[in-house]
Amino acid sequence: MMDPTRAILGTYGQVFIDGVWQTNINHLEASVEVEKRELKLAGAEWTVHKLGAKKGTGTMSGYKVTSDMIQKGFAKFEVINKLADPESYGFERIRLINCVADKIQLANWTAGEEVAEETAFTFEGYELLDPITAN
Repeated sequence: MMDPTRAILGTYGQVFIDGVWQTNINHLEASVEVEKRELKLAGAEWTVHKLGAKKGTGTMSGYKVTSDMIQKGFAKFEVINKLADPESYGFERIRLINCVADKIQLANWTAGEEVAEETAFTFEGYELLDPITAN
């Protein structure tokens, strides 16, 4: 049975861009999708699959506090995602390699409201630096 205290809360998530902690970011999502080719083989009852190219996509968002993403433009950057809930079995760090913004948000504000900034991006690889494992 799962110990509920071991469930990881996103409250303790951190994002580092090119090694700098982005304290303003409060949401990060990244995933890898793989192309699959269907193969139908003579004499086989089942369709089988051959794996093809992978595609990494992500989105990060939070409060706008600097012009860093505008200045970065479409240059490549590195993201390190860290989850470190103090009650979990440890912490996890994943490095996203060769990230590039899909678009740059130049303006998006409303009087009287905090300015949010969202950046969708692609990446060309990842590395699990520190896995979480149950003791």
